[in-house]
Amino acid sequence: MSKFSKEDIIRMVREGDVEFIRMQFTDIFGQLKNVAITSSQIEKAVNNQIMIDGSSIEGFVRIHESDQYLRPDLDSYAVLPWRPQTGKVARLICDVYNPDGTPFIGDPRGALKRVLQKALSMGYTFNVGPECEFFLFQTDEKGLPTTRTADEAGYFDLGPLDHGESTRREICMALEQMGFEIEASHHEVAAGQHEVDFKYAEALTAADNIMTFKLAVKSLAQKNGLHATFMPKPVFGINGSGMHTNMSLFRDGKNAFADPGDPRGLSKEAYSFIAGLLAHVRAMAAVTNPLVNSYKRLVPGYEAPCYLAWSASNRSALIRIPAARGQATRVELRCPDPSCNPYLAIALCLAAGLDGIEKGLTPPAEITENIFAMDEAARAARGIENLPGTLKDAVDLMCADPLITSTLGGHIVSQYTAGKYAEWEAYRTHVSQWEVEKYLLTF
Repeated sequence: MSKFSKEDIIRMVREGDVEFIRMQFTDIFGQLKNVAITSSQIEKAVNNQIMIDGSSIEGFVRIHESDQYLRPDLDSYAVLPWRPQTGKVARLICDVYNPDGTPFIGDPRGALKRVLQKALSMGYTFNVGPECEFFLFQTDEKGLPTTRTADEAGYFDLGPLDHGESTRREICMALEQMGFEIEASHHEVAAGQHEVDFKYAEALTAADNIMTFKLAVKSLAQKNGLHATFMPKPVFGINGSGMHTNMSLFRDGKNAFADPGDPRGLSKEAYSFIAGLLAHVRAMAAVTNPLVNSYKRLVPGYEAPCYLAWSASNRSALIRIPAARGQATRVELRCPDPSCNPYLAIALCLAAGLDGIEKGLTPPAEITENIFAMDEAARAARGIENLPGTLKDAVDLMCADPLITSTLGGHIVSQYTAGKYAEWEAYRTHVSQWEVEKYLLTF
């Protein structure tokens, strides 16, 4: 049941002193895009008549098939609270459609919708709760970002050590004005690192919320003279930023992962969902961890999971089952980072989990020991594999997994892999400052 009708949107724009509406959509690499329209165009907008040139969006369409239309999700309407409150700016999150009225196969939001429809055909709805980490850095005299923080705080510390505390508070207040339920916010382990947790939601809304969250964080940081980054590993030698992703399937209003008769309180479906994730997570990594830089976070020693294992208690495992049970039972995948496209990442998580349920897969034995303390031989003896070590390895694995490629579709796979192989090649051939410092004098 929709919250808003077309008439509701038109009335809220006209009565709410809204002058501009941002028609937002996301490209395949997770970059938020928008077309800004004035309030005089709102009737065209709600009737799906706003057109974009898709050939100008990386990974969308070729020049001779460029016309595409934005169809707004009316329930996504919200005023942006960090924009001027006289002559307000609102947003509508949109799906991308072809001129013939069919959904554009390369729209990431559409890819997630397709997997959600499959889950619904199996009797499930899918809820997701992300934990998004980010860094707040100082800017220089030209307003350009640095990696300085002037921040000596650590995990759960507060001001005056936490110099980003006031900006984090503003972020939480702005998001609550947009309808978010903020459950917690705190300083993370590294200097300048923060986390804001908002309540789980149905998967499509959760992905929309992640995109809105990233926009709010960056906008409010900039307003306060700081630079916010969701880069996974911006500083060598300290923890990187992750986006732990909590997931649960519901059937007829009840948590399908819960079984009070099981020693761990988990249902057969939960175990099979875990097994499906483990079966496909290496091939998913190119999407859940999409940057060259992502693989500098996924190394031992900085709390980031890099080994394929699951546990009901062990935080060194890739998949963790948090302590809450009953309706709050959930599976937490700990490898995704916040640079990912949330629509594609969540779509793949769901597809992998459903594959495990359909095939009745059983996960390997739970690992309760600290995996980071094991040597390679000990891990091999327990059958514990690694996540891919580089972006190229991850893309190769993605291309070899039929479930992953069919879930994304041929258009997204071809455009995504072309972009990521190009990114890898640019990195591979770049001469870094480390190489100059290491070799220039010696050789």
